[in-house]
Amino acid sequence: MSKEYNIAKPSGRCTACQRPLQPGEEFVATIRETSEDFLREDFCRACWDADGRDRDAGRFGIWRSRVPQPEGKKKRFIDDELLSNFFERLDAAQEPAKINFRFVLALLLMRKKMLVYERMEKLPDGREVWTMHFKGSDRQHQVVDPHMDDLKIAQMREHLGQILEGEL
Repeated sequence: MSKEYNIAKPSGRCTACQRPLQPGEEFVATIRETSEDFLREDFCRACWDADGRDRDAGRFGIWRSRVPQPEGKKKRFIDDELLSNFFERLDAAQEPAKINFRFVLALLLMRKKMLVYERMEKLPDGREVWTMHFKGSDRQHQVVDPHMDDLKIAQMREHLGQILEGEL
């Protein structure tokens, strides 16, 4: 039976001097066992080097890292309204690639809590059609489930993400 350990994320401060660690700054992270759990401690280089902590036998995990640079919010190439309009424009699409793309758009809009799943209906030809509506609207939309495998969905979502983030 495995045991789950909860080890804290970086605190952003030096354990010794309590100074905030700055983006790009190198620091030393350690893990040591306490009576209850494991404790992570982060040290600025000055405190680590001055105290000789790397010789502390109580620590069994020691590594150096850098504080990551803060990432600004990515500018979206297409906003939510355009994404919704794109979904609606693909409503009558018959081509398999467009049906697949619309299905992934529907999953994305559901994740954003903009599109609400109502029910699924199985057609006589074996296809499954999802009935959905946009939050705050009664207008129903039919979405064909193309039964893509996880890999195909991931590829389509990645491609869609590149388009939405303007990374093409």
